[in-house]
Amino acid sequence: MFRPRPDGPRPTVALTVEGRTVMVPAGASAAAAVLAAGFDSIRETPVDGCERAPYCMMGVCFDCLAEIDGVANRQSCMIEVRPGMRIGRQMRARMIDPKAG
Repeated sequence: MFRPRPDGPRPTVALTVEGRTVMVPAGASAAAAVLAAGFDSIRETPVDGCERAPYCMMGVCFDCLAEIDGVANRQSCMIEVRPGMRIGRQMRARMIDPKAG
């Protein structure tokens, strides 16, 4: 039922997810890279710490929020991977810097 596409494998991109180097197909989303790295979840809810995984993969549900290249709360399903990208899962509630206001 599932056969490789006739155009062959796509080039891959090397990036880091939670310190793990991962090779993913060029054009893949950052959310897909987190799943390819072997993680079951991409974030925890800030209130009760429940683990969440990418759900809709099309930018509607916001369950794929992650830290990408040092910027938190990025919709990882909407961001295409780039060589050297650093993706971090968002775990626990973020600390608020009172001086940043």
